[in-house]
Parts: sequence; structure tokens; C-alpha cells
Amino acid sequence: MSLAIRQFLASPKVDEPAVDRFLASHRFPVCEGTTTTFVWRGEAEDVQLQHWVYGLPSSQKFERIAGTTLWYLIIELPPGSRIEYKLNVVRDGKTQWMQDPLNPLLAHDPFGANSVVQCPGYEVPDWIHHDPQAMSGELLDFHLHSKCLADRRRLTVYLPPRFRKTRRYPLLVVHDGGDYLNFARMKVVMDNLIHRLEVSSMIVAFTYPEHRLVEYPDNPFHAKFIAEEVCPFIEGRFPINDSPAARGLMGASFGAVASLACAWRYPGKFGRLLLQSGSFAFTDIGTHWRGPTFEPVVRFVNAFRDNPGRPSDRIYLSCGMYESLIYENRSILPLLQATGMEVKYTEVRDGHNWENWRDRLREGLSWLFPGPLWMVYE
Repeated sequence: MSLAIRQFLASPKVDEPAVDRFLASHRFPVCEGTTTTFVWRGEAEDVQLQHWVYGLPSSQKFERIAGTTLWYLIIELPPGSRIEYKLNVVRDGKTQWMQDPLNPLLAHDPFGANSVVQCPGYEVPDWIHHDPQAMSGELLDFHLHSKCLADRRRLTVYLPPRFRKTRRYPLLVVHDGGDYLNFARMKVVMDNLIHRLEVSSMIVAFTYPEHRLVEYPDNPFHAKFIAEEVCPFIEGRFPINDSPAARGLMGASFGAVASLACAWRYPGKFGRLLLQSGSFAFTDIGTHWRGPTFEPVVRFVNAFRDNPGRPSDRIYLSCGMYESLIYENRSILPLLQATGMEVKYTEVRDGHNWENWRDRLREGLSWLFPGPLWMVYE
């Protein structure tokens, strides 16, 4: 039992006034070393924690303290852990998913917001916040008529501070660009890291998929769209360094698959890859368990494992230890290293979410596109 709950149960009288005092004297969840205590207050038939930590039961029951409306759950989380969660509360036979009303910390994604636990040892990076001393880059919106995809696609282009037409810049193409801008604060991150001289001044093209689960898993039309339409479109309007070492692709989840697949189809064109929590599902024998959406992914990764070639020169690979994809990312690492590519791999106690991917941007970008400061994070 956690110290916080033991102290509450040691109250002279365990009643609602004691609950009031307990709630007023703590921040929730209560993190004590490796013990995390979740608390909910109210009348209910059942309260459960819903989380996304692979390897633990995704739904865990709270216990109610007799004679009160206080419910609690204690779980063990290693130092440095960061997890996102919701509460599942059953009242009058009806189930309601909710954010934790006692926890102000929220993480946002395309589906809404989750409550967040930040265990001792985890720190929100300072470089994700606006630095008033950092000059602001510029975001320009374009629409590209794609023959490859037979439709019109949005493209947002980031121009770095002090952009000059007389310079030639690296180019980074970002899959799920709108989500990186909205949920990973990538525009602010780029401004800050360029200001700190940790990342090279560069042009970034943020793409927006229409049917990402179809386009991203080694779709030849999507790869052609990136390599033969997006890149020439940018190069025709802005001064781009044409060296492969100055051209990169990045993405998370299926976006990481799309980045690797595009580089694989166009070897020697993209010398830098930033792959986050890649959905690199594969089979050695038998079938996979991830469902029909992953069928094209499995075909691609199986083919890549059989004949990887050398799609790029340098890859930054990251994954959360609490993701179901940690096995696949650990498995692909030695394969990538065996090709002769330089590979840097990072895994952290986090899950499959945008703030995990945000928190890795400094390390990944500074290693792939180092700025004048030549910072090295080891």
C-alpha cells in the first residue's frame, strides 16, 4: 500500500471530511518512488484505469475505501515513466470514459485528450516551449496537384529564421505533418533548436495524407508522390542542397513505415531518416495478429528483411518501451545496422503517442542534421 493511502487510513476518522483534507493536501496521481496511486471520488458501481502500457492489463480496477466515496488504485511504474490514461466509471449501469478530474495534466492527439502521469525522473523538455529570444520561422501553405495520387494535396513549408535565397538548405519531408505541427509542437521546436545552433537551418515540408493506412505501407504511388512530386515542387521554389546527406524523411507509426519504404524504393535519394515507433510488423513463420490493416505492412517489412539494400546513410530510430511495437523496433535495429548504415536507437519509458515523439525530436534532428554547435547526445 502506498504511503499516501496509509496516511489517509490512519486518519482519526475515515469519513468525507477526511477525504476533503486528503484531496486538498496532495497532487494526483501521487507518485512515491516506483509507486503511483490513482484516486477518484464519487458514487459509482465500478471505477477502472484504462491505459496503454503494453504488458499490463489495459483495464485495472480501483478499490473503494469503506464508508467514503474515495476510490484508489496503486500500480508500480519505473522511474522516468510517462503514461497516458483515462478513467472508466460505471454509474447507474452506464459506462463513461473520462479524463482524471483530479489531474490537470493532459496530452492531446487527433482523437482528443488523455490524462498524463509523469513519474519522478521524467521532465518536460524546455525546448518545446516558445523561447522569446528565438526568431520565428515562417509557415507557408501550398496545394499540389498530384498526378501520382490523382488528387490535390496540401503542403505546409517551414522556412527557417533568416531565410535567404542565396543559401542552399537541407530538406526534411514529414509524414503526418499536420499532427507533428499540432501535437508535437514541431514549428516551435524547429525555431528553438535552430536558435540554439543545435540543428541546421533547414526547410521542412509537412505533408497531409488523405488515406494514410492505404498510402503509407509501401504504396508505390505514395513513394513516387514524395520523391518525384513533393521534392521537385520544393526544389523549384526554394534553394535546396541536392546532396543526399541534406535530404531526409521522417514519420511516426505508419509514417515511419512510409518513410523507410520511400527511401527503399529510391535508394541514394534520402540520406537521412527519422523513424519513430515504426509499425514494422513482420512474420517469420505463421501469420501475424495485427489484423488486415497491417497486411501491406507485413508484406513490405518481410520483403525489406529479405533484401534491405542500403536505403539511406543515417537513421535515427526510437520507440517507447510501453508500446506493443517495441519488439518489432528492437528486431529491425540489427538488420538496419547490418546494412552499413549509421543507426542511432533510443527507447524510453513511454507509449505510442505524440508527446513521446515530440520529446525525441531534439536528439533525432540534432544527430541527423547537426547545427553549427555540433552537439552530440549520447
